[in-house]
Amino acid sequence: MSILKDLPDLIEAGIITEDTAEKIKTYYKSKGDTSVNRLFIVFGILGAVLVGLGIILILAHNWDELSRTTKTFFAFLPLIVGQVLCGYALLKKNDSIAWKESTSAFLFFAIGASISLISQIYNIPGNLDSFILIWMLLCLPIVYIMNSSFTSLFYIIGITYYACETSYWSYPSKESYLYWLLLLASLPHYYQLFKKKPKSNFMTFHNWVIPLSVLIVLGTLTDKEEELMLLAYFSLFGFFYLIGNLDFFAKQKTRSNGYRLLGSLGMVVLLITLSFDGVWEDLRRHKYIFKEVIIAPEFIASILITVLAGWMFYLYQKNKSIEDIKPLAPMFIVFAITFIIGIYFSFAVILINLYVLGIGILTIRNGARQNHLGILNFGLSIIAVLVICRFFDTDLSFVIRGMLFVLVGAGFFVANYWMLKKRKINE
Repeated sequence: MSILKDLPDLIEAGIITEDTAEKIKTYYKSKGDTSVNRLFIVFGILGAVLVGLGIILILAHNWDELSRTTKTFFAFLPLIVGQVLCGYALLKKNDSIAWKESTSAFLFFAIGASISLISQIYNIPGNLDSFILIWMLLCLPIVYIMNSSFTSLFYIIGITYYACETSYWSYPSKESYLYWLLLLASLPHYYQLFKKKPKSNFMTFHNWVIPLSVLIVLGTLTDKEEELMLLAYFSLFGFFYLIGNLDFFAKQKTRSNGYRLLGSLGMVVLLITLSFDGVWEDLRRHKYIFKEVIIAPEFIASILITVLAGWMFYLYQKNKSIEDIKPLAPMFIVFAITFIIGIYFSFAVILINLYVLGIGILTIRNGARQNHLGILNFGLSIIAVLVICRFFDTDLSFVIRGMLFVLVGAGFFVANYWMLKKRKINE
């Protein structure tokens, strides 16, 4: 780096001392080592996966010519090699993340390959969901023994696929309640990442994979009271949004904060969807029997998630004034009340449209106060989408519709021009 080349001149000029120069060298050396280590981890994992796939392809090419005993030997061989490599990484390379992650990746896929090969060799019956479940259960100890974040990520992806295969894609479908216990089993590792490596890439990946997994699998709870899932999903988006605005996550870069992005976009998309009256008409046509509703999995999920979101909202707002609370933060509470109103009265759709308009205006105000073009344009986009939806949903004349579009377009231009001009003045 150029600054390191300039150090002798800076010392000679008396700007810094030799001790300070050594500290600067040490600092940049450690930064350089970190970047190299990250590349080593990535290529180590990639190399392990490619080697494993290559071995499988070589065996597959000659598989029919092998005897059953030979096939069994080769079926267990990747598993044995993977365990030996993991043992070596633990005993001899315990301080090397690259070694531990790459050997764990190899063992993860070796387990899946061994299970499938043994099943094929001995014609053991089974279906895809049971295969994935056994695979993930066998791989769970690797997460903690090897402290492997790669295995943790693929474990979460695997149990998500298991839940989808069980409840979405199989007929007749089955409940996938076991998924929630399997997900809980992975959270201690996530907490360790939060404590020890809060800014690592693995932490960022977990911040996206975990909420996406929960969003995908929540729909598996749908049974006879599917309308109640609107409340469950909205509360879940609110819960994610509030997690994303806690001090730890709020300080992270936007791309690292999957909770806040998924929560905010999810709530806005649901509100826009519910700004059409057709959804509310279907909601009012459904007959609700109290004895059946209170034991329905959709109702239980909605209550539990709403309570969790309420607890998170308490943590979020306890040290904030009303003016500092973001407009989307309490929306899950407002929506829960509106949802109950919408079951009996038709004006709930008007309230939803007013909420969307209010969120857009307040978001624009927050963007202006924070001098943040992204937040400002997000608020303008919310209003623009609402206007487009009403363009197709109302009987207004084309002149009025055209004027609304002109006003929204002018709003984008004026707001951005004003913000940029304000920045130049401040500079």
